Amino acid sequence: MNLLLEGKKALVTGSTAGIGFAIARTMAGEGASVVITGRTQNRVEAALKRIQKDIRDAKVSGIAADLATARGCAKCIEAMPVIDVLVNNLGMYEPKPFEKITDDEWHAIIETNFMSGVRLCRRYLPGMNTANWGRIIFISSESAVNIPVEMIHYGVTKTMQVALARGLAEMTSGTGITVNSILAGPTRSEGVEQFIADVARTRGITPAEVEKNFFKTVRPSSLLQRFATIEEVAALVAFVASPLSSATNGAALRAEGGLLRSIL
Repeated sequence: MNLLLEGKKALVTGSTAGIGFAIARTMAGEGASVVITGRTQNRVEAALKRIQKDIRDAKVSGIAADLATARGCAKCIEAMPVIDVLVNNLGMYEPKPFEKITDDEWHAIIETNFMSGVRLCRRYLPGMNTANWGRIIFISSESAVNIPVEMIHYGVTKTMQVALARGLAEMTSGTGITVNSILAGPTRSEGVEQFIADVARTRGITPAEVEKNFFKTVRPSSLLQRFATIEEVAALVAFVASPLSSATNGAALRAEGGLLRSIL
């Protein structure tokens, strides 16, 4: 299927690895001009080389900036003042008991997971209004619905993203702009790969057994009963970023393996 992304300029935040990298690579493969971001120039350049190796004639560039800060967002916007597609993927998480999460840690995760998207949307949405076309996508999580007790602060920021996306979508009525969020489920990213390897080594079992036990005890409602691949999540994002998704707006779309049991 041709997603009609050729000629579209897309910015994917937090895209040097994991889901963000897969989104950038998928969209580049569809002909979009993709800008990836990361905190260091070395990681940005390494990600660009990987995409250019995989996709001949890929139109990709990169910006090294800490988008968890207002200064980093300003740097990104200065380097790329006009875009067609904004994918707010930047995020962090840390399992920690609620009573031990400090004010500074709350501020840090809100700045990273939420305020980065607020700042970029505030700048890029007016340009999309002028063009009467645009796509804004927040990479949220099933944790926005099932707040994980082991990292409540993370779940709260994911709920904040969904609320922001819906609120911004209300501002796009009658335009060619859409704003949606993606509820990603447990996904086999770099961090999860390391988690699986560490648990397997500690317990003296195979990685396959770790994965099986995870979905038996931690996420038993999953219908997929495995970690999704980053490419599976990226495929949905690429469609939502495309002109073909024009009837989808203000939605929290699921790529969580069916573990959310609510039908709405």
